Amino acid sequence: MSGRSRGGPLAALSLAVACAFALVPTTSHAASAGAAAPRTVVIDGTRLQDAKRRLDHGDAQLAASVRELRATADGWLGQGPWTVVDKPKPAPGGDPHEYLSQAPYWWPTQPKTADNPWGCPYVQRDGQRNPEVDTGTDRPGLGKVFDSVTSLSLAWYYTGDKRYAEHASTILRTWFLDPATRMNPNLDHGQFIPCTYDGRAIGIIDFSQQYTSVLDAVAILDTGAPGWSAGDHAAMLDWNRTFLDWLVDSPFGKEESAARNNHGTFQDMQIAALALATGDKALARRTVLGAEKLRIDTQIASDGSQPQELARTRSWHYSTFDLVAHTRLAAIGKQVGVNLWAYRGPQGQSLSKAVDYLLPAATSAAVWPHPELEFHRYAASDVVHAAADAGDKGAEAAVPRLQAPPAGDLWALRPAAEQLDSIAG
Repeated sequence: MSGRSRGGPLAALSLAVACAFALVPTTSHAASAGAAAPRTVVIDGTRLQDAKRRLDHGDAQLAASVRELRATADGWLGQGPWTVVDKPKPAPGGDPHEYLSQAPYWWPTQPKTADNPWGCPYVQRDGQRNPEVDTGTDRPGLGKVFDSVTSLSLAWYYTGDKRYAEHASTILRTWFLDPATRMNPNLDHGQFIPCTYDGRAIGIIDFSQQYTSVLDAVAILDTGAPGWSAGDHAAMLDWNRTFLDWLVDSPFGKEESAARNNHGTFQDMQIAALALATGDKALARRTVLGAEKLRIDTQIASDGSQPQELARTRSWHYSTFDLVAHTRLAAIGKQVGVNLWAYRGPQGQSLSKAVDYLLPAATSAAVWPHPELEFHRYAASDVVHAAADAGDKGAEAAVPRLQAPPAGDLWALRPAAEQLDSIAG
């Protein structure tokens, strides 16, 4: 195991951090005058703090965004919490605390019978989601955990309504912390294929595509949210450290880190964010620096296209999807002294070029010229915002012509790219 495992100086550090958080007053409004900026790992906490200040001073545009955010958060108040122990059947091995999900693009080829209850063998249909994956496993509940705590924590931060913080805290404790309902900190059984694999390395993307938003949500709650205690903070820190060790040291984690497509980018993003959140700034910096040659050089062509993602049946989705990971990784890099936006590969590859490649379709100036089963123009909106914030002039000019996603353009409230048309896989 790596030096991040439990015990010794790390245990002392956890206790010290917990004691420090015990001194933080639990107020009804985290972002009151003089409050410290959230110690978020992807979003710049000072930007959240500044947005809250401008909102308090009557910024009408931000107020409109908060109304959209609050509408989403209100929808979560009557839902959850969710837990891995509720699935009809446990993962292989029989432990109900083990996370289980099914490969989304794999389909049965035979009728389901008593002798062949799954209809095996399964075959792959890229981009076509098997509805089986949304029943009987933990994946649907996990998505709701991620989406809800992200919206609820932000809604509390900007409004001070304690209902949002308290419900986010209950959801997090139920899924990650309470002994009776918690998930074990591994993904040994992610994206299994019936009759073939009990779990696969690529199942890590079930977490990596959104878990960094949960890390930021926890950091927001850590500023003094009602219902979120110093004990919760310490327990979540311990869960994250154990999960990070698994991601770095397990065979599945190593295999996912070696992936050359979006899976590898998201794995780097997740490891860097977890390292920063748990105090291993050196690992976070190494991971971001390594992405220059390992991810940008190999995934982005000289014209800004992403050939591996263009080969997919959902080429628009996966081109924006991979750039969500790249731009969030760049945001983490900013916190550890690495400027991924400034990097240029040997053929001129760069994050800006990759975003610029999307701009004609993102602004309706041209039709996306590659295969796409379900085109949503708004899928590119957040990555264009990220490029504009990084100084890309083409992206800056494109921002007014972007399509807002169904839940509204929330960039000003949480300036880090999210996958706006998310699908699993």
